[in-house]
Amino acid sequence: MGSQTYFRTVDVALISVFCALWPALNLTLGPLGFALFRLPIFCDFSVFFVLLLATWASGKLGTASIVGITGSAVVYFLRASPHIIGFAVSAVLFDVLMSVNLHKIRGRIYDLSMANLVTAVSAYFAGVVIGVFLMGEPLNWTTLSWAMSYWGPWHLAGGLMSVVVALPIITILEKADVRRIINVQQAA
Repeated sequence: MGSQTYFRTVDVALISVFCALWPALNLTLGPLGFALFRLPIFCDFSVFFVLLLATWASGKLGTASIVGITGSAVVYFLRASPHIIGFAVSAVLFDVLMSVNLHKIRGRIYDLSMANLVTAVSAYFAGVVIGVFLMGEPLNWTTLSWAMSYWGPWHLAGGLMSVVVALPIITILEKADVRRIINVQQAA
């Protein structure tokens, strides 16, 4: 009767929503963070907040990569800001690292700890990539050390802010059994 596809209709719809949310948050919160603090923390907050929610909603490999690459492309075309490429690369890393946890973000301590760790590593990685390759400086030891000691930690701070906001929301959605509602809608 029907062939099985990897991404169900509800997954495609959710991915589309998160692909739209990524640039909406990044284009509003990102400049706000630079205007207020001259720091990239709200850029990372918007990126990893969306990745955490998208991964929770779908629970499948590829979701975070699609959302990250598509959202970054939209931001790049609207703002022509090459730093967003670092976020696209970190979204792919986030997706790959979440495989360790089978892309599960549930209310359990282990799942939440893994999501926290993966977000921290991916956000720091984004900062280093942006600091090394996209800040316009020649690649040398000074650039690398500046990226690892300045840009990496600030991006990490923004990523951890997203964890502080997203994981309680995910825990509440889990307790409300929203996942069951999503699965029932797909079966209908």
